[in-house]
Amino acid sequence: QLVESGGGLVQAGGSLRLSCAVSGFVFDDFAFGWFRQAPGKGREAIACINSDGSTYYTDSVNGRFTMAADNAKNTVYLEMNSLKPEDTAVYYCAADAWVQTFTSGGSPDHWGQGTQVTVSS
Repeated sequence: QLVESGGGLVQAGGSLRLSCAVSGFVFDDFAFGWFRQAPGKGREAIACINSDGSTYYTDSVNGRFTMAADNAKNTVYLEMNSLKPEDTAVYYCAADAWVQTFTSGGSPDHWGQGTQVTVSS
């Protein structure tokens, strides 16, 4: 089970930190990622983290967003800085046994329910 939290309303230029609490499977055996879906658009992968701690970001968030994992707490995070109105979307946490699923456009096996992030201009 993946449960996201931390979404909300923030002004442009502000920051938010999303959390994803993981339960029901062995945390160290999985890679984790964040997707988002803006109104009227498809879902896009924006960040992922492998079990060795290596991270990958899509160009639109690289340098502004940081993904991290806390193995002791079975939680992954997405720190979002310098937020822009175009970052407004529902953000989803996902897990898969292979990090390539996130980097190659695949669909992970496990999904959270999503959390809304709204950035006002």
